[in-house]
Amino acid sequence: MSQAEASRQEPQQGPGDGRPGDGGPGDGEPRGDRPGDDRPGDDRPGDDRPGDDRPGNDRPEGASPGTASPGSTSPRSTSPGPGGPGASRAGSYPRRQLGLFASELTVTFRRWRTLALLAVLAAVPVLIGIAVKLESDHGSTARDPSGNGPAFLTDITNNGLFLVFAALAATLPVFLPMAIGVIAGDSVAGEASAGTLRYLLVAPAGRTRLLLAKSVCAVAFCLAATLVVAASALAVGALLFPLGDVTTISGTQISFADGLGRAALISAVVAASLVGVAAVGLFVSTLTSSGIAAMATTVGLVITVQILDGIPQLHALQPYLFPHYWLSFADLLRAPVYWDEIVKNLGLQGLYAVVFGSAAWARFTTKDIAA
Repeated sequence: MSQAEASRQEPQQGPGDGRPGDGGPGDGEPRGDRPGDDRPGDDRPGDDRPGDDRPGNDRPEGASPGTASPGSTSPRSTSPGPGGPGASRAGSYPRRQLGLFASELTVTFRRWRTLALLAVLAAVPVLIGIAVKLESDHGSTARDPSGNGPAFLTDITNNGLFLVFAALAATLPVFLPMAIGVIAGDSVAGEASAGTLRYLLVAPAGRTRLLLAKSVCAVAFCLAATLVVAASALAVGALLFPLGDVTTISGTQISFADGLGRAALISAVVAASLVGVAAVGLFVSTLTSSGIAAMATTVGLVITVQILDGIPQLHALQPYLFPHYWLSFADLLRAPVYWDEIVKNLGLQGLYAVVFGSAAWARFTTKDIAA
């Protein structure tokens, strides 16, 4: 046999004959003993990387990736902090709610009409004080010619603090109600006649909130007007007459400090006595789009009701008229104080505020705003 034939009879072994099953050299070697089985990738450092032991990886089983473990200190938080955007919005909401009330109060007390009314009210005690001073200089004593109401004029010359009580008694039947009627009657109708009511509602202010703001302005003017009269009377009384202990209607004496406290309480009661007029004026203001008509109607109603309160034949109706208990504030100058008619007065004013305030709300919330 030649060398070429012998080589053809031998089995041919290629480079891959060492793989398992071929009977090559690889059949007797374990798989892990092959040089390729020790390659760095099979036991790479990434399988034991430090990031797997970070605090976020020990979260409870079944927790989602976004859930922090009890001991985790993730810098992000789903709830807004005290100074976050949510807190700023929540803090600005009450300011927006109070902004309308502050704006209405500012507009009301900056109007020339309001300032003129307050100036007229402040001038009434000045005129009363000058008149009493002139009469006392001529040797005569000022008296209440009608005989009705508290006779405070006779005591002004002895104590200037009584000018506060006399001025409130003089302005309460006419001047104060007319001033309140002008402000309350023009509150809604004036906006409609000026063409600004629609824009206030589009702002958006809301009809209920706007009406409540107008009511607050009317009540604030009641208090401001009463305090202006009282402050002016106290200043004029201190300037023209002596000050000292106060002799009450019951004949007892109280200190000057106690008298000042009584004057402050009387001013608060007089301001509360005007709430009924403010409620009536606010209701009238929702019935028309003319500010002048609303003011005239309110003032006319005040005058008419006071005329009815003075007719003896209507005694059964008079306890339900809002001016019937106005002069009951004089009972605060008694010792002890008589509270019966004062409580009736405050209850009657509250009744008017509820009835006519509800009627104004029902009218204004269903009214077709055309201007």
